[in-house]
Amino acid sequence: MKRDLAALALAMALAANTAAADAGWTTGMFGLMPTPASFAVDLKPLPAPDLDAPLPAIAMTGGLTEDWLMDQPRPTGDEQWQCLTEALYFEARGESLEGQIAVAEVILNRVDSPLYPRTVCGVVKQRGGGGCQFSYVCNGKAKMREKGAADLAGRIARAMLDGAPRVLTDGATHFHTKGVRPSWSKRFARTASIGAHLFYRQPGANG
Repeated sequence: MKRDLAALALAMALAANTAAADAGWTTGMFGLMPTPASFAVDLKPLPAPDLDAPLPAIAMTGGLTEDWLMDQPRPTGDEQWQCLTEALYFEARGESLEGQIAVAEVILNRVDSPLYPRTVCGVVKQRGGGGCQFSYVCNGKAKMREKGAADLAGRIARAMLDGAPRVLTDGATHFHTKGVRPSWSKRFARTASIGAHLFYRQPGANG
């Protein structure tokens, strides 16, 4: 019994000494000085989004609309924009908005294809087989006299060059009016029929 009481007394003494020793430790003993923690973050509030602003052309997923096009600034651009504008005006200005966009898709699909020139102007002005890829080039038409049609063509060209998605012709590289039947139309897959034009995709055009 006495041994048990002695052991208990010794254990209590050791515990008291350990607690006192722990209380004596300070960061200063190791050259460390406590610093106040700061969790403040310099946050700058973002402006509220304009939910009524029109989406950029590249964000359009359901196709361009005339209202959206007319809401955009007056279009301008370089030689490539001018070539695409003229091609749409002379080849498709009598077509619906979808019909004009479809022609723009054909031209840009050719630009992306290894089978054709790498620029819009190169595609539009390409010659071969005794003629021109786009008839107005051989016809020598150069002046766009209908201002409204020219403005719309320029707006479509600007949007398409800025990355509007091509959702109408499924990668078409060719088109023709329904009144003719060129030989290649028998060999190429037809992808769309829009307005007065039929659209086709050349085999191997996608690389």
